[in-house]
Amino acid sequence: MSTPEKKEDVTVVHLMRHGEVANPDGVLYGRLAGYHLSELGRRMADRVAEHLAPRDVVHVGASPLERAQETAEPIAKAQGLDIVTDDRLIEAENVFQGKTFGIGDGALRRPANWKHVVNPFKPSWGEPYVDQVIRMMGALNAAKDAARGHEAVLVSHQLPIWIVRSYVEKRRLWHDPRKRQCTLASLTTFTYRGDRIVSVGYSEPARDLVPAHLLAGARPVKGKGKAFGA
Repeated sequence: MSTPEKKEDVTVVHLMRHGEVANPDGVLYGRLAGYHLSELGRRMADRVAEHLAPRDVVHVGASPLERAQETAEPIAKAQGLDIVTDDRLIEAENVFQGKTFGIGDGALRRPANWKHVVNPFKPSWGEPYVDQVIRMMGALNAAKDAARGHEAVLVSHQLPIWIVRSYVEKRRLWHDPRKRQCTLASLTTFTYRGDRIVSVGYSEPARDLVPAHLLAGARPVKGKGKAFGA
């Protein structure tokens, strides 16, 4: 007589991007300390905490940067949990942090910057995409183990979230930053069966709070995400 197959645990890990940051000078703040949520950013964090309150969340983790910790606070409080700081969730390194660097600001006309933009596939201006995948997958898997059979929330930053999602969905890692589907306070959700990721979803519980100009270049939300074969 054959023994029944053991049912694999289903675990859900939500990767959340932090809320809006108070940054009146438009600095690329990267990993710099001292950048906190704006009042609107705190409202975004509260909104997502309300959204997740009925869920079976047993683990809350966050990047060590202030904006991520402050985003995680209302979620952890609503669930009666402590925040677990995970350095692997930190923002990607960028040589332009502390400066203004954007389309139309003249940054690409400065010879001193040219050496940093020669290879967009790596990228040459910051932390290699592959390194981001390695650390973010480590953080995801650690959260999956901590919350096995339940749910976890990890607060991180746009680029690392988008890169690890691209890796899981088998897309190339280099990309047009204007087309990332990872708006402020969004949730990129990884569902595990046992130790395997079987689907990726995306949602924006605080979309109505996000300034319109930050939504203009983003792709619209389509369904619940991508499912993978068993």
